[in-house]
Amino acid sequence: MAKPPGEPLICEKLWTNARLATFSTKVAASYGAVEDGVIAASGSRILYAGARKDAPEFMARETIDCGGRWITPGLIDCHTHLVHGGDRAHEFELRLQGASYEEIARAGGGILSTVKATRAASEAELFASADRRLSALMAEGVTTVEIKSGYGLEQDTELKQLAVARRIGRERPLRVRTTFLGAHAVPPEFKGRSGAYTDLVAGPMLDAVAAQGLADAVDVFCEGIAFSPEETARVFAAAKAKGLAIKIHAEQLSNLEGARLAAEMGALSADHLEHLDEAGVIAMAKSGTVAVILPGAFYFLRETQKPPIELLRKHGVPIALATDANPGSSPLTSPLLVLNMACTLFRLTPEEALAGLTRHAAQALGLQDEIGTLEAGKACDLAIWDIERPAELAYRIGFNPLHTRIWNGQ
Repeated sequence: MAKPPGEPLICEKLWTNARLATFSTKVAASYGAVEDGVIAASGSRILYAGARKDAPEFMARETIDCGGRWITPGLIDCHTHLVHGGDRAHEFELRLQGASYEEIARAGGGILSTVKATRAASEAELFASADRRLSALMAEGVTTVEIKSGYGLEQDTELKQLAVARRIGRERPLRVRTTFLGAHAVPPEFKGRSGAYTDLVAGPMLDAVAAQGLADAVDVFCEGIAFSPEETARVFAAAKAKGLAIKIHAEQLSNLEGARLAAEMGALSADHLEHLDEAGVIAMAKSGTVAVILPGAFYFLRETQKPPIELLRKHGVPIALATDANPGSSPLTSPLLVLNMACTLFRLTPEEALAGLTRHAAQALGLQDEIGTLEAGKACDLAIWDIERPAELAYRIGFNPLHTRIWNGQ
């Protein structure tokens, strides 16, 4: 960092006496750890993040002594369904009595029951309920969240959901990425005509979403109870033609090779992946598609088929984590609990898990040049923790050690 000899660099804020889990690939230590670290920021950007002994001399308008606390990148929840009406506590009871997720869905429950409630809700009601769920995420250090639509399954409600998500990004102090998930389920009015509904999603609905600039990406639920690989490919082709990124719900209940299809079409991420095979893993590795693992849904649905973590490691596929916050299969708004679940259920290491909510989650949203690590030039999104070692974030259950949350330097 060039500066005139003898003259300190001006910064707005300087965090000192900190230990940094930078997650930078340029730092060889576990967690990208830096002892006795400092972070300097000007406006919304990091000027320096590293060891105090290597830092330039700074003149700061405000200096914050962190008292030896750990600083990580702000957490990133890269897969949520925060905007929706109603809840599905009754279906939770049915599952406890033996009904499967698929049986409930085929009987008109599941996603379709939330569709009914979401269609009936006003934009103000959707914002208010989503904001409460969002507050829980932010209280545990989340500074970026992805929010999907998918509970409208008709144009006006899908646009309403996405408009609420965009409003959250304007009115709340965090970064919001929005994803159009019109192909989440086949609505009742198109029962038995999934192809016709796919035409609607890939045509007029996507046209309206793109024209209003409401989505950053397009997602499809590729599954036996939802959309076939062929239908998925049609939606993806239409999305790419409009310059939108693509993502996929795949291999959650069966293996339709949706992850391989998505990877071959350049998807940012493939999510769930319990039934992913090695061919799909290889395709994801080749394309750089991130595996987003959702332990909340695995736990809540009492699944037994685990994602192929060893295959993902073997082939070098980045593993991200997310809450999958939704009313039916993962009513979870605790990223810290996700860390613990990923370690206990799927045997990720605490370092892998925390990378999954920072560096790899950023990559799953196409934001790896903007957020996810503590490095000069990136957004100053920080989580400051009262912990002695980063593994504590995955170790404790029901305990929130967040000291301070910083978004865009504030």
